[in-house]
Amino acid sequence: MEERLKKQMDFLLEVDKLKFINRQTYLSDGTRRENDAEHSWHLALMAVLLSEHADEEVDLLKVITMVLIHDLVEIDAGDTYAYDEAGKQTQRIREEKAADRIFAMLPKDQGGKFRALWEEFDAYETPEAKFAHVCDNVQPLMLNHATGGKSWRERGIRRSQVEKRNSRVGESSRTMKAYVEDILDKNVEKGNLKNE
Repeated sequence: MEERLKKQMDFLLEVDKLKFINRQTYLSDGTRRENDAEHSWHLALMAVLLSEHADEEVDLLKVITMVLIHDLVEIDAGDTYAYDEAGKQTQRIREEKAADRIFAMLPKDQGGKFRALWEEFDAYETPEAKFAHVCDNVQPLMLNHATGGKSWRERGIRRSQVEKRNSRVGESSRTMKAYVEDILDKNVEKGNLKNE
């Protein structure tokens, strides 16, 4: 048990580095960008509160675990901005290499479980993975709306880009899809998103 605990504690210390990975989305007051740890915590709370809006029943613990671990690979791979098409070309390779290293730090059974959940999230096929993605997509949209579209305006993001990123939200939650559409309409109207 001593070796197992050491591996678990080493892993927990390693993933503390998630607090240093800054994202492109600003906090709701617009004063600074959020970090990956803040993002993951917010997603876990969203999953708890919003799971009633999932169109299919989901295993909530599985969704929470997915959203807490899905960005751990960014410790090595960095955060790839949602609208960075060049960065997306190498994202999977960078993230797989990071997953190999980070999840291997854990005892084999836990590392295998986390790696499988990370892969399941990425595959976007199960009800849990789909709902975890709803949270992952809606959270930055909500924060952009709260900041008057600050990061969208800085980068000249178009509505079509945000629609593409959120195109699968309706597969898991019709309610959250309607929320996304409402936010997009409001931000185009305010000039925070370019409309083609």
